[in-house]
Amino acid sequence: MSQQQQQDITDEQKAKIREASRDGRLSFRKFGEHQLRREFKDMAIEKCKEHIHAFGKCAQEQGLMVVFKCRQFNRDLNACMAIHNSNEAFEEYKKKNEDGLMRKIPGMKPKI
Repeated sequence: MSQQQQQDITDEQKAKIREASRDGRLSFRKFGEHQLRREFKDMAIEKCKEHIHAFGKCAQEQGLMVVFKCRQFNRDLNACMAIHNSNEAFEEYKKKNEDGLMRKIPGMKPKI
């Protein structure tokens, strides 16, 4: 390997280290959004619990035939989750809970 190639590799490695460092600084907001997303998803699961249980019961009863026999239950479950777990609904939820998001980000305090 020539000295120029070694220099290029070390420059690439340095750039990756800088990028990882930058990502680390930005990850606190991502962590807060992740926590908020998890709460939102848990709420969606709670709202669709009836469909989840119906599909689960059908799946247990049908075994390998679940793909064919439980299609309608699966469609109902997917439709419910699409409504309650969509990106648009999450953005709306995030706007309503902006102060909650700030509390979840380490070092941030909600605006008064």
